[in-house]
Amino acid sequence: MTLSTHVLDTAAGRPAQGVRVELFRGEELVGAGETDADGRIAALADTPPGSYRLVFHPPSPFFRRVELELELGEGHHHVPLLVSPYGCATYRGS
Repeated sequence: MTLSTHVLDTAAGRPAQGVRVELFRGEELVGAGETDADGRIAALADTPPGSYRLVFHPPSPFFRRVELELELGEGHHHVPLLVSPYGCATYRGS
């Protein structure tokens, strides 16, 4: 199972650079990184399928931490985060 992500700052209308993203399996940190100039992390993890927590530390004065619980199967998964001072959203990307 591989995982990639990107973060978009919808208030600024651009990718969010330098956002810390962590992937946990249980309490074990299995992947981490910071978004690049395009707001992306192309290869956050290459791990077995299972239950994971994806934790974003976005550039928002309100949302200090956004945590998602995910069940990830075989193959590649892309999970983006859209964030602003007023809201956040995510979806299963392709």
